[in-house]
Amino acid sequence: MSTTRPPVPDGRLVAFDRHRRLLFTVAYQMLGSVADAEDVVQDAWLRWSADDRDDVADPRADLVRTASRLALDRLTAARTRRETYVGPWLPEPLLTDEADRGPEEAAELGEQVSLALLVVLETLSPVERAVFVLREVFGLPVAEVAAALGRSEAAVRQQAHRAREHVQARRPRFATDRRTQREVTERFLAAAAGGDVEALVALLAPDVVLVTDGGGRARAALRPITGTDKVCRFLLATAAAGLELPDMRVDVAEVNGLTGIVAWTGGEPFLAISLTVTHGRVDQVLVVRNPDKLTGLGAPPSDT
Repeated sequence: MSTTRPPVPDGRLVAFDRHRRLLFTVAYQMLGSVADAEDVVQDAWLRWSADDRDDVADPRADLVRTASRLALDRLTAARTRRETYVGPWLPEPLLTDEADRGPEEAAELGEQVSLALLVVLETLSPVERAVFVLREVFGLPVAEVAAALGRSEAAVRQQAHRAREHVQARRPRFATDRRTQREVTERFLAAAAGGDVEALVALLAPDVVLVTDGGGRARAALRPITGTDKVCRFLLATAAAGLELPDMRVDVAEVNGLTGIVAWTGGEPFLAISLTVTHGRVDQVLVVRNPDKLTGLGAPPSDT
């Protein structure tokens, strides 16, 4: 005999919608994948809507705990899959727009979801990454992080300390202000698209590193490229080839909380470029070309 599931109470629906963006951001920072983060949010909703408890004192903490555990399970499995990935693995880029964010959401973005920082987080163990995201990025109390991950408070403190030191030693040093980031990005794009070798070389730090992620699905370098000359030649060749594609549209946009470059061809996402800028020069270029990772770019704006 079949039973009809009772409707989800309005209060639970409202509570979930209020924290949906937070849950996505937590999952995205832990996984570096837009699709996986969306799946985590969906799974969290299924569990939340099926939960018949009527005494949840703190829906936000309860939902974060659920999403964190779901993301941690996925992260552990994802690490195994990435061992066979073709070429360097980069997180999926995500278009972010300051105009669409409130004060709380703005605190969840910025440098904390930059591709460069997410690359550093990839070097942490799954549990250390979860602790870092919850403790250092979102500032959750140790007791709440411990409850979310099913660990002791002592273990969380130890893992937080280890993760913090690891990240601080490796995290990129960003431009001191957004204006500098945008100015350098615009000059970088103009030089590459215009084939201006002199201007491009002047923007690149001597030890600049370029990493491209094609995942075996798009043309990309299979190893990081280091040094001004090699990076410059690669960028100019890539730009020249891209300009020959039909309906190529390029824009300077906010990618993962910082000014970056996005491109579409034939109405489909083509690539995303994120730059790490230090003292007015580019010392890291991250290029994502794998089409499976570009869903977070969406369609090109009509005024690009």
